[in-house]
Amino acid sequence: MEEIKYGRFKKLILSLIELFCPFNVKYFQVGVAIMTSLLLGTVILLGWISTKKIKEIVIEDFNKQQLLLARHASSQIENIFDTLKRELLILSLSPAIQYSESVSIANRMKITFSSINEYGTQEIKFIDPSKWKTYLLDYQGYISINISPEEEFYLEWAGSKANRGHILVSDVSPQVSIDGRLRQIVALATPVWQQSVDETHTVAGQKFAGTLIFAVDATTLTGKVTKSIRSGETGYAWIIDNNAIFLHHPVEDFIGKNAFEVRHKRMPVITFDKINEIQKEKMLAGKEGAGSYISGWHSSVEGEIKKLIAYSPIRLNGGNSSRVWSVAVVAPVSEVEGSIHSVYFRQFLLQGIVSVAILLGGATIFFLIFNWSNQLGEEVEKRTNDLKKSEERYKCLIENAEDIIFTVDYSGKYLSINNYGAQTFHKKPEDIVGKKMTDIIPDETTEKHLSLIKNIFDTGLSEQITYSVMIDNTEHWFSTNLSPLIDEECGIFAVLGITRDITHRKKMEEQEFYYYTEKLASLGTLAAGVAHEINNPLAIILGHTDLLLEKVEKDSQIYKSLKTIERQGLSAKRIVESLLSFSSFSEKKVEWVDLNKNIETVLAVIGDTLLINKITLKRELDENLPKVKGSSEELQQVFFNIITNAAHAMKGGGSLTIVTKATGNREKVLIQISDTGHGIKREHMGKIFDPLFTTKKPGEGTGLGLSVSYGIINKYKGTITCQSIAKEEAKEGQESGTIFTILLPAISIQDLSENPAPMVETDIKTALSEGLTQFSAWKVIKTEESLSKDTENIEETR
Repeated sequence: MEEIKYGRFKKLILSLIELFCPFNVKYFQVGVAIMTSLLLGTVILLGWISTKKIKEIVIEDFNKQQLLLARHASSQIENIFDTLKRELLILSLSPAIQYSESVSIANRMKITFSSINEYGTQEIKFIDPSKWKTYLLDYQGYISINISPEEEFYLEWAGSKANRGHILVSDVSPQVSIDGRLRQIVALATPVWQQSVDETHTVAGQKFAGTLIFAVDATTLTGKVTKSIRSGETGYAWIIDNNAIFLHHPVEDFIGKNAFEVRHKRMPVITFDKINEIQKEKMLAGKEGAGSYISGWHSSVEGEIKKLIAYSPIRLNGGNSSRVWSVAVVAPVSEVEGSIHSVYFRQFLLQGIVSVAILLGGATIFFLIFNWSNQLGEEVEKRTNDLKKSEERYKCLIENAEDIIFTVDYSGKYLSINNYGAQTFHKKPEDIVGKKMTDIIPDETTEKHLSLIKNIFDTGLSEQITYSVMIDNTEHWFSTNLSPLIDEECGIFAVLGITRDITHRKKMEEQEFYYYTEKLASLGTLAAGVAHEINNPLAIILGHTDLLLEKVEKDSQIYKSLKTIERQGLSAKRIVESLLSFSSFSEKKVEWVDLNKNIETVLAVIGDTLLINKITLKRELDENLPKVKGSSEELQQVFFNIITNAAHAMKGGGSLTIVTKATGNREKVLIQISDTGHGIKREHMGKIFDPLFTTKKPGEGTGLGLSVSYGIINKYKGTITCQSIAKEEAKEGQESGTIFTILLPAISIQDLSENPAPMVETDIKTALSEGLTQFSAWKVIKTEESLSKDTENIEETR
């Protein structure tokens, strides 16, 4: 039974090997190693994401509980204010108050005072303008005094008919009470009109009788609700009024003081920007919410402590009142971290088990591969044909990828579109082909498309656009790459567009990479000098080696050792010659230059540096590129300057693309060097070719590289242009980067006639294709000494 199970497992492993490794077992071993690493990395990443998410959820739930406490507290305080307002209105309806009945007014006030003093009511006042008296009842008793200037304000407000039946809630003001304590007093005032009747007053006078005021200690009122609030083990609540004055706080010294100032005064080394922002923009604005901030203490512990906060408004005059207090419930994050530790432990334990399982599985597969490698050779050979068919199917799938693929002409008329593209717009391909883009895509987006399409036809350069399209009232974001399609005559007959839906994709994070390009140029100069110095000892070593080789028997061990010395010396000599060739400062001789070879020479020097710094190099070099007139050394300097600048712009990695091709019926040669770096700001674009202008840090650049390059290109009747999108100026969907485009005139027929020396026989067809006659082509290619023989060759070639 065990043998049957083992055989099935073996067959499964063989099938996997055959599927993923049709040619070489080693490839599959590398694949298994990569997959094992990826699985381990995925497990660790998912564990970290899961743990982080759990922590966020727990903190969010804790803050929601705090928000419920804050809402409950604000609701209770609003209810107390509603009770005080109700008692104030009821007392204002008493005939004893309305008609200033000196016998019963004190008793009526005492009844009300006894029912509301538990809410912090300090005194009840009735201001009688007819007698210019204030009847006051507090904890000491009932007295009658003259009206004070402050009370005149309330009397004036109450005397307005527009305020009849309304209640005024004042700002909180500090007052020293009878017992000497500083209290935060808020006043509730309402007008009193003669509208009640009794046995003495059988008819309501409908006259203004005065103002009734409750003076309430806000600290006592709010403390009645918030003192009992506990969030977690050590969390607490505090309240500020509409002027950010603490009405209640566990630290008694804070009460009556400005919340913005008292925190900074207690702990000036800590910035309370976050809590100040929450208070100013949220709490004082009457908003509800939750968040976190850094405090300087909690209970008896001092230092930077992260706290969670939930806050809710207390509206004193209803929903539209501008006078709003706010209650906050706070607790340190440490209150919730304890409940997360056990989750962390279980999470890491599970990760460890899964990781061990993955490692054991990978090791088992390696062991089986080692033992079955001989069997795989035969199996792979049998399945080669099947694999080719599979590759064709795979290629077909790639060609039919779920991207919108279309072609358009100069006017923006669709020449073709794939099924997926037509389905995206809920149409059939035949319904779109032949129509203009304005019939399918909104006008604003179409104008951008048409502008780019015309630019591609004019310049031959690819373009990219990111835009949004409304399809069935749903917004879709598309990223479209537009590229020219070249016909046999090197003309652009259409533009190919490949559109991808990027609505739910995240943009790639651009990484910065610090690279000292000017130092590398100096290093090239230094390398030239060092190479000259190394050549002398190398010549001596190789010379003495040759002398010793002549004196030693070939079969001896010493002879073999000397040959090894000779090989290594020659290898070092070749390296020195390469450095000398690249950094040579010889006279700049104008010649027919192969640009591809010059680019490869530069890349041979800087290629390893690009690789070490994680910069991906993409070459798109035209093998049939025409030659140009110029100096190889100067053109190498141009390429070196631009490439090193690109490397410096890609700090941390990126992609460097170098393209060469012939344009304009092979009359010009285009060199395009593009990178995915941080780009150049618009304000700097007009100065990049100015001498001594640089945006690099001191010591990293001289500002001469692009200036010198511009002069060299102009010298050979070429042009150099730059297009760039800076990282900080890139719009949504755009990627930053820089493209340098160089156009140089190719060798013309006149150049060939005037200076035929560099031509070789393989250029006969090229010369003839440029329109030369048999005789002129022969004259360009050969000398007069071989006239008859070469004429026959030219005839055969034509």
